[in-house]
Amino acid sequence: MPIPPPASPSFARPIAVLSLAAFASQAQVRAADTVLPQIAADFAVTVGAASVVVSSYLVVHGTLQLVSGPVGDRFGKYPTVTMAVALASLLVLACALTSTLAGLTAMRLACGAAAACIIPLGMAYIGDTVSYERRQQVLGRYLGGQVMGQLFGQAAGGIVGDAFGWRAVFVVLGGIFMVAALALAVELARNPLTRTRADDGPRIGMIAGYGLVLRNRWARTLMLIVFVEGALMFGGLAYVGADLVARFGLSFTLVGVVLGSFGLGGLIYASAVRILVGRLGQVGLSIGGGATLGLAYAILALTPRWWLAPLGVMLLGLGFYMLHNTLQTNATQMSPEVRGTGVALFSSSLFLGQPLGVAVWAPVYDRFGARPVFLVTAVLLPLIGLWFAAKLRARARAV
Repeated sequence: MPIPPPASPSFARPIAVLSLAAFASQAQVRAADTVLPQIAADFAVTVGAASVVVSSYLVVHGTLQLVSGPVGDRFGKYPTVTMAVALASLLVLACALTSTLAGLTAMRLACGAAAACIIPLGMAYIGDTVSYERRQQVLGRYLGGQVMGQLFGQAAGGIVGDAFGWRAVFVVLGGIFMVAALALAVELARNPLTRTRADDGPRIGMIAGYGLVLRNRWARTLMLIVFVEGALMFGGLAYVGADLVARFGLSFTLVGVVLGSFGLGGLIYASAVRILVGRLGQVGLSIGGGATLGLAYAILALTPRWWLAPLGVMLLGLGFYMLHNTLQTNATQMSPEVRGTGVALFSSSLFLGQPLGVAVWAPVYDRFGARPVFLVTAVLLPLIGLWFAAKLRARARAV
């Protein structure tokens, strides 16, 4: 059955509902960042020790994507996402009922496993149905759901956490997952486009699919770059909220608002993606994104006033999506015959890099504070943008 062009309303609906699922997934990923000091106080541990609820989620989330990609290729990307969102809704609600840090960590592990396929299989579905020439623009709009989830998760995490405690944050997020699961189930039942495959070729097994991706040198390069990007970018971001509390004494509500500025930067990118792609190209977006990230972390490290922090966090969002969406677009095309597996391996690399960054910086933060964390990150992230840009140029010359 042929896939209709992106302008078709019947095509637009599945993408919109997948964006809602991405909203729910991303909201609960970063909500714990905002209330990390509150969780630490509740369980009488340091912020560095409490950061296990962030790193544990990211470890299993990244690891299980190695399974979710082939499952999506085998059973269908849209049905797999629907089942995962329904399961995640129950597990996120269970986080609110835990009475120990170990219990919360275990529930976060389960949440990470359930949500592992949501965003990468959504991206792979877009890769199946949108031509490469238009894909970065469509992915940019799909990112709107993730960005809004990021903004909501961090801002609402602070506001709800301040008013009702960190447990209420997970109750709200579980409800959002339930709404997303219902919307996906309705679309799956009514729209045949959610049940089509991109090709009629033979189905490729999990091991063979891994082999196809890993034998591809360009795929290996992309996975390495995004692993380092995740470690640097989100290793530092996990401590921005705690630093705002420690240095400036901000309330959790204000911390949530400041961290929500990340989403604002992402929305700026999503709204301007067509112009940015047209004027800068992929090489320009990579270099500009890395430079913007470096400036953002420098602001966070050196600012003497808390009200400059929202500018720094907003620039983090803008710079990240400039660089990362360019990486994502290339990832959707690196192994088209097993697109779900390829994108899942790419996304897994991102999420496995993040806990490494969080863990490496935890003792540094506990002993020296956030400034050295942010300054080192400010130097290294622009180099990542230059590295990726150089690889893109070399690939263009080879073609």
